[in-house]
Amino acid sequence: QVQLVESGGGLVQPGGSLRLTCAASGLTFSMYAMSWYRQAPGKEREFLAGITSGGGQTNYADSVKGRFTISKDNAKNTVFLQMNSLKPEDTALYSCYAMHQRLTDLKYWGQGTQVTVSS
Repeated sequence: QVQLVESGGGLVQPGGSLRLTCAASGLTFSMYAMSWYRQAPGKEREFLAGITSGGGQTNYADSVKGRFTISKDNAKNTVFLQMNSLKPEDTALYSCYAMHQRLTDLKYWGQGTQVTVSS
């Protein structure tokens, strides 16, 4: 059974940092591209960052470029999202997403971790 478990969310002041972790199990992690998304109340789910299965390429939404960094550790079946210079508008539920690099029907979501940016 595939599981993606996010952690690292919480309450942080504007300008602060958080590091989110997504731990994967039940899949061959090195074969999966990983992404982070977020969804704020009343808003559509938003793509934030993606990384290829081998970790060699990344891409970011304009809203987080230069502030967020995605990384992947295939040895530990883990993907990270380092978030710096957080703003109140970054408040949302953050989820990780896995998609097989070739078998694109194989895709999975985590349950999410809440990030609240407030003074």
